[in-house]
Amino acid sequence: MACVSVSIKRLDPSVELPSYAYAGDAGLDLRASETIELGPHERSLVSTGLAIALPEGYAGFVQPRSGMALKRGLSIANSPGLIDAHYRGEIKVIAVNLDPRESICIERGERIAQLVIQEVPAIRLIEVETLDETQRGTGGFGSSGTM
Repeated sequence: MACVSVSIKRLDPSVELPSYAYAGDAGLDLRASETIELGPHERSLVSTGLAIALPEGYAGFVQPRSGMALKRGLSIANSPGLIDAHYRGEIKVIAVNLDPRESICIERGERIAQLVIQEVPAIRLIEVETLDETQRGTGGFGSSGTM
């Protein structure tokens, strides 16, 4: 498996660097660098205290942690959040509380999201008059398996 080096900067010197929970995991755990309370259906921008420099041809995808979603209703409003290779600002998470009744308290240092870094090819769009035919065709939004 190839290893890609990514430069990371602590904007808050006391935050923990992202890490994999287990060898072979796809997502690096991101932690909150602040304590924040989210009321039912409330959303807020949560700081991580980190910035990264992704290499050209790569992007970062900030995704919810399944355990937090199941146990507490914590998700990410723009999931997955996209970090482009040229962005050098702080990684922040648009956290949303999906629970209709209970508030969620996110504690400083708590794992709130995962960062997945993937290679993304540059795409050259070619405008055409028609597209090739496929078995699925234009069927979408629940159409698979209805033939």
